[in-house]
Amino acid sequence: MDAIYTTPEHEQLREQIARFIAREVEPHALAWEEQGCTPREVLRKMGDAGLFGLMYSGEYGGAEADALTNLVFAEALSQSTFGGFIITVLVHTDMASPHLHHAGTAEQKSKYLPEVIAGRKITAVGITEPGAGSDVAGIKTTAKRDGESWVLNGTKMFITNGVHADLYFVAAKTTTARHGMSMFIVEKGTPGFTVGRSLKKSGWLSSDTAELVFDNVRIPAANLLGEENKGFYSVMKNFQTERIALAAMAVGHCTQAIRMTLDHVRQRQAFGSTLFDKQTIRQRIAMLDAKVQAARSFMYHCAWRVTQQHDVVQQVSMLKALTGELVNEVVQTCQQFHGGMGYMRETAIERLWRDARVLAIGGGATEVMLDEVAKRY
Repeated sequence: MDAIYTTPEHEQLREQIARFIAREVEPHALAWEEQGCTPREVLRKMGDAGLFGLMYSGEYGGAEADALTNLVFAEALSQSTFGGFIITVLVHTDMASPHLHHAGTAEQKSKYLPEVIAGRKITAVGITEPGAGSDVAGIKTTAKRDGESWVLNGTKMFITNGVHADLYFVAAKTTTARHGMSMFIVEKGTPGFTVGRSLKKSGWLSSDTAELVFDNVRIPAANLLGEENKGFYSVMKNFQTERIALAAMAVGHCTQAIRMTLDHVRQRQAFGSTLFDKQTIRQRIAMLDAKVQAARSFMYHCAWRVTQQHDVVQQVSMLKALTGELVNEVVQTCQQFHGGMGYMRETAIERLWRDARVLAIGGGATEVMLDEVAKRY
């Protein structure tokens, strides 16, 4: 499969990211879990290494790569055993900043993209609300035009990078129509814009997650991102990039969990032999690996279809549903084979187990994804 979709340059990118993770992430990230965020200096190092603008224009410091290269990046990044670090990066590269890349004016891109690509400004996207998650059209945050300004009011919830981001791309209703929303650029420090609270989660502990409050937040009219009242369609378009990235995270967790579990069961002695000598153990691992390899091939095919400019909403929705459920099956089984140690906070398999759970929820719950598939039959 790799020879069909990837190139030697892609493999060099994998190796570069693997070296970065081994040097800058794995030895230090337990402390980040205690702190509740990934240090911004680590993200700046990734920016300095040219990893934050793979699909963006060279005019702003990007590499002008395609969706397959971006998938290689996301999958390689997801070989880390710290999901909070991974999602901190992927929100910046694949979920938030693409709104600026796709819809920004030349002036907006010139102002912000070089800093975003360099990792000097970290981004977040504000869509989800206390009463609106997968139902994007159900948001209540409003933006009203007032002369040369827009005034935002409302609350966002579960916003990754929400505490420490510098730049937020925020969805708000601009008409009474169900899909009548627009996207806006909001900078940290804007009067009336506050982090309501930092949220504590079951997993992704090295990722900062927040409630955001907009209380008569006045921003320049020039901070409208894209067409007025067309923000819903921008969000839907960007979901395809986001969901492929989350699938890559799921597949990365699966491959890492299987690798660690094979190492464990080949060494762990029980009842006079290794666990790997037990037929049921090795066969269950083999079947899980088969499922992961099949999902991985489908994932690369989806990314290839993006490069061919095909309509991939149905396939990417399938992919998101499939991998979000599969990663939970794989990681829970691998944790089971680690026995009691698999439940200890000090082990990587325990961390993968709690980090994997949200992948069937965030970015489009499995049930929502399957409905997106069914609507297109």
